[in-house]
Amino acid sequence: MGKKIRVGIIGAGQIGTAHMRRYSQHPDVEMAAVSDLFPEKIETAQKNFGIPDGYADFADLLERDDIEAVDVCVHNNKHAPITVAALEAGKHVFCEKPMAGTYRDALAMHEAASRHGRKLSIQLGTLFNMQTRAAERLIRDGCLGRIYYARSVGFRRRGRPFVDGYGTANFVNKPICAGGALFDMGVYHIANILYLLDNPEVISITGATHQALDMYEDRRKFSEFGVEELGLGWVRLAGGISFDIEEAWAVHYDNSESSKLLGAKGGIKLSPFAFFSSRSDMPMTSTFDLDGSNTRWHSCFPDTDAYDSPQQHWIAALQGRVPLLPTAEVALNTMLISSGIYLSAELGREVTADEVRKKTVSTAIDPYTPEKVWH
Repeated sequence: MGKKIRVGIIGAGQIGTAHMRRYSQHPDVEMAAVSDLFPEKIETAQKNFGIPDGYADFADLLERDDIEAVDVCVHNNKHAPITVAALEAGKHVFCEKPMAGTYRDALAMHEAASRHGRKLSIQLGTLFNMQTRAAERLIRDGCLGRIYYARSVGFRRRGRPFVDGYGTANFVNKPICAGGALFDMGVYHIANILYLLDNPEVISITGATHQALDMYEDRRKFSEFGVEELGLGWVRLAGGISFDIEEAWAVHYDNSESSKLLGAKGGIKLSPFAFFSSRSDMPMTSTFDLDGSNTRWHSCFPDTDAYDSPQQHWIAALQGRVPLLPTAEVALNTMLISSGIYLSAELGREVTADEVRKKTVSTAIDPYTPEKVWH
């Protein structure tokens, strides 16, 4: 048992409920208040998780001096205005992925955290899985040598939100969600690779997006489906690293590929996890007992539990047990790449990182009036 952290939840929908469930299982977290535009969602959250106070207006929650941190679980294009308001109110912020709807909005969040001296963390679950932790050790110990190529892969055979039968229309309505497969799934996989590469500088991006497969027309019309089901990118990173991206919500293919990193001395396949190298002039493929290693690390190394999940890590960092991983910086770089893919697809050519920074605009919407732009 460590220092109790009092948290406020902003957004009590599908994602917010998942976050609240995890907090309810953490002995050092007290959920002090919840905010949502829909009273029935507030009531359900209070009933299911024993949260004492609920607010229709998140600004009322931010006025509470007894709340140290907030968890932002609203739709993508509302992340920036609510996160910035929370940081300005002196709260530390844990925000659901993607960081925002565009690089410009993500940058506003990052700058606000720096300006107000508050912690900002983005929910990047892949950074905390065993495959990433094992890869991190191999890279740290020099087993890959100089890394020169990486690939990020995400796959669903037919898994577009709403139009394929799960989730709400908000997940494919561009004014609300800002992006499709790249924002829903790609964030996890792109950020994972960037983190393992030590978040290198982005030089240039070539990208393409596609929406090609048939869908139920009544659901297309109702949702105003306006995002990509397939996002592709080729990124030049500092240090001569080439980075290839393929993120699919729906494709006529199988799940036979994997994210990977290739170095001069060895290579890593993340799923299923394997290490490729050479010994005594013979190619060698290695597998590992990840479960056994995980059990031993928890028994032998203090604070290993602080890296079991994004929220476990967030709370441990707020308690001062461990330094906060640079999830905001990695997420910001991920947003730069995603925004670059969209801009490249629009212009039909390669774009530089500086072009993306100059040309991307805010798509954030007013938290109270969706018809209004935030800035």
